[in-house]
Amino acid sequence: MQNHHNKTALLVMDMQNGIVSRFAENGEVLLTFQKAVEAARRHSFPVIFVRVAFSEGYPEINPQNKAFSAISKSSGMTASEIATQIHESVQPKTDEPIVTKFRVSAFAGSNLEIILRSRQIDTLILSGIATSGVVLSTLREAADNDYGLIVLSDACLDADPEVHRVLMEKVFPRQADVLTVDKWMATLTVAKP
Repeated sequence: MQNHHNKTALLVMDMQNGIVSRFAENGEVLLTFQKAVEAARRHSFPVIFVRVAFSEGYPEINPQNKAFSAISKSSGMTASEIATQIHESVQPKTDEPIVTKFRVSAFAGSNLEIILRSRQIDTLILSGIATSGVVLSTLREAADNDYGLIVLSDACLDADPEVHRVLMEKVFPRQADVLTVDKWMATLTVAKP
């Protein structure tokens, strides 16, 4: 069983200062993210952090891109700035990769695919902000690439609770197992040799 575990990675997506500050007014909602990260580390799953950040001058941003063209005007989203650093609630360890992407999906312009292939990972556990953004886009792309998928329903946040509910109850289950962090952790303790 231990062998299969190493084929699974936890993706912690867009848990960066500039995004967490918009979605998580109270620190309590971050506890499930922390719990998921700690459980993954305890069971020796790789934990991979994903963030969105740009080069100086925003050469990666296309003016036609509705969501991202506003960023180049507001600035603050280059790779070195505070807004793009991983939030302290889920501080990466030195050997845990921080993947930088340039669009909504975790795969967009990032080295995620190469990291997964190098580690022979075939199953992804998804958590992040927002459910209708990075989680949805990454889930779709990963499913099309034949990854096994688990979504941690309470380690995902969305500004619109109804959108979050519809995705978790009606959309995601077609392509992923949707579990709470506690339910997922229960499957891990059962699986331990």
